[in-house]
Amino acid sequence: MQAPTATELLNHPAVQQALEQAWVDSLPPDPTRRHEEGGWVYTDTTTGLLSVLRAPAGTRTVLDLGTPLIVPGSVVVATFHTHPNPSAEGWDPGPSQADTQSAWLFGVPCLIRADDGLHSTGPESRRGGLGGGPGYPP
Repeated sequence: MQAPTATELLNHPAVQQALEQAWVDSLPPDPTRRHEEGGWVYTDTTTGLLSVLRAPAGTRTVLDLGTPLIVPGSVVVATFHTHPNPSAEGWDPGPSQADTQSAWLFGVPCLIRADDGLHSTGPESRRGGLGGGPGYPP
């Protein structure tokens, strides 16, 4: 069994639903309360089924995804988060340099929902496939 690619994940209904709910929860229309939301996407190494867990809410421009929750029998195959700050106000909706660096460090794609749609950065799929421990790949 192969690790899903960023493209496959972005087209998966469970991931799309998680990204859209994170987008709503990040309060993009509210200039004083908007903040990043997100979490982790997991694949069960036996069945291949995907699951999603959310991280605690972040701040206006930061979300801590450094310590994924452990899901027995599953491995992290991606992170996801929102960029709720509007491009109309000069914010870059795409992946930041920090997003790209963390995706390569964690070894999984980073999926982003912004006001102009969906983005991804980092490796195309989990480094080393579905092997390794339950968190990020070694």
